[in-house]
Amino acid sequence: MSARPLMVKPLMPHPALPDADWADCYELNIPNSDLTAIAAARTMLSRFPFWVRLLIRVRDAITGLFGLRSSSALRAEELEKIGFFPVVSKSDDQVVLGFDDRHLDFRVVIDVRNDDQGRRLVDATTLVRRNILLGRIYLAIITPFHRLIVVTMLADLGKRMQTVSLPPSP
Repeated sequence: MSARPLMVKPLMPHPALPDADWADCYELNIPNSDLTAIAAARTMLSRFPFWVRLLIRVRDAITGLFGLRSSSALRAEELEKIGFFPVVSKSDDQVVLGFDDRHLDFRVVIDVRNDDQGRRLVDATTLVRRNILLGRIYLAIITPFHRLIVVTMLADLGKRMQTVSLPPSP
């Protein structure tokens, strides 16, 4: 079982954002459990490490100069959220989070599934439709940070799942 997420090819076009023009997907093999997509999303997105919170603050300060919504503005909206991401749709197997903004439309899709080899997998797919040049520039700048954050959050989920599934000590 891998506690390290692997980059896999995302499903494109994806039903959560059919006209997305950018996507990535990371997959993590977890201990067989009854983990739902909702629980996985809450575990991954409700408690960011300090360095991620710091990056979000820097992002908010810079994007505010361009009139884009901040994470705190998203938190203030009267929508159901996981972390600061608005819930678009949810089921036990899949949660779609995201929002549309002037510069880009964004979705995070968390899927929990069993594969044909009997493994339990959590997939984190990010979908983006870049609406204007600012969206292209923004995505080019944040992509390395985005990838590091997604891998970190999935790896943390894997560690938590591993701890939960360990047999009791004698």
